[in-house]
Amino acid sequence: MKKYALISVYDKNGILDFAKYLITQNVEIISTGGTYRYLKENNIPITEISEVTQFPEMLDGRVKTLHPNIHAGILAIRSNKKHMDKIADYKINTIDFVIVNLYPFFDKVKTNLSFNEKVEFIDIGGPTMLRAAAKNFQDVVVACDKNDYAEIQKQMQQGEINLNFKRKLAGKVFNLMSAYDGAISKFMLDDEYPEYYSISFKKKQYLRYGENPHQSACFYSSTINDGAMNTFEILNGKELSYNNLKDVDIAWKAVCEFDEPACCALKHNTPCGFAIGDNAMDAYTKAYNVDRNSIFGGIVSFNRKVTKDVANEMVKIFLEIIAAPEYEDEALNILKTKKNLRVIRFNNKPTDTHIAVSVDGGLLVQSEDKQFIKDLKVVTELSPTKEQMKDLLFAMKVVKFVKSNAIVVANNGVAVGIGGGQVNRIWPTIDALKRGRGATVLASDAFFPFKDVVDEAAKYGIKAIIQPGGSLKDQESIDAANQHHIAMVFTGIRHFKH
Repeated sequence: MKKYALISVYDKNGILDFAKYLITQNVEIISTGGTYRYLKENNIPITEISEVTQFPEMLDGRVKTLHPNIHAGILAIRSNKKHMDKIADYKINTIDFVIVNLYPFFDKVKTNLSFNEKVEFIDIGGPTMLRAAAKNFQDVVVACDKNDYAEIQKQMQQGEINLNFKRKLAGKVFNLMSAYDGAISKFMLDDEYPEYYSISFKKKQYLRYGENPHQSACFYSSTINDGAMNTFEILNGKELSYNNLKDVDIAWKAVCEFDEPACCALKHNTPCGFAIGDNAMDAYTKAYNVDRNSIFGGIVSFNRKVTKDVANEMVKIFLEIIAAPEYEDEALNILKTKKNLRVIRFNNKPTDTHIAVSVDGGLLVQSEDKQFIKDLKVVTELSPTKEQMKDLLFAMKVVKFVKSNAIVVANNGVAVGIGGGQVNRIWPTIDALKRGRGATVLASDAFFPFKDVVDEAAKYGIKAIIQPGGSLKDQESIDAANQHHIAMVFTGIRHFKH
């Protein structure tokens, strides 16, 4: 019995050889538009879709496959006599293969095309055929991925296409369509939190393991947004692990908060050294000196070009990753002498607008922490000096990237003490102050429930404090600051990082 294949592909890689094979298997090929012309030019015997539908393509190609002669041929259940009798009444042939890939909406939505131009890359006929064929997968072989042509051919050569494989091909269709529709939904909807939260990501690579060796992991890349983490380049070293990717994401976001040359040394998703300076070398030296032990085996990020002198310093210690927007050629050659050192070039600044975190049976979604200060207000008798205010704002920016309860003490553009991830605010305060040699200012991600933080800061010579304010006991902390001759500033906004 003669079989029929409908082929309509935007990406024509591999389709010519596959079509040639189908012809050898007594499969008649039906095709549309550009695919029809491509196959015909390459001497493939082919039937144009309009011959099957007895209706011309119209509306600039928007309507060509949306016809009962096509969809009845795909959807008819072969074991259902009523179905087969009905299509026979209308002289409709079954369609046994549907080979379709879609207009490249994922690519085009990222470009500078106008809204209306992007709309034209929303495929209608392709998804409709794919869905129909996938629903009837017992009788129809459906391929939306060019990488499946070889396995289909292999199984045909062995005599019969396995039903489980047909089901897998159908599953791939619905998997693709959920991402395709999710991307279109995001593009069309002007709604921060729509009724259904559709996400559209494509598998970029398997990872060796997750946070621990017994956990599996994979990295997925956004189909609609070119951000920092799906456009970076690895210039040297091993592949990145799950923990590496989480860490470098934070390290890069942290330095991108600053206009001045900045360097972040990071370990276990938290900065262990942070500084701004006159240049990359100055910033690195200051950040390194904050905690020469914790930086070992960590990540170092810059928001400026890495120069030869910086590279020479960094190769003196063991680091996992170095990340920056640019590298001098000499610097890169120096870093490459460490075979396993991952050297990353970021091509984009962070662009995400929302954060999604899975919980058991659900997803938490929130906007990114973009707002820095809401209402900057001096609440003590003493006001910070100009230099102290600069350091206060610097420390508060660093606080955003430290796990709550977060305390950062700083001096002259260096986060000399960093404490966080504790359940009691006084503990990270003590940690940060003990390590914070020469600190003059203190920043807190949230308000003080008691005056103990102010009292502790006074013991270590802190001259100015910045915090959100908003506690029922704010006045207690203000009174303590006045008593210790410490300036205190409220921001009106907290920066929890759970």
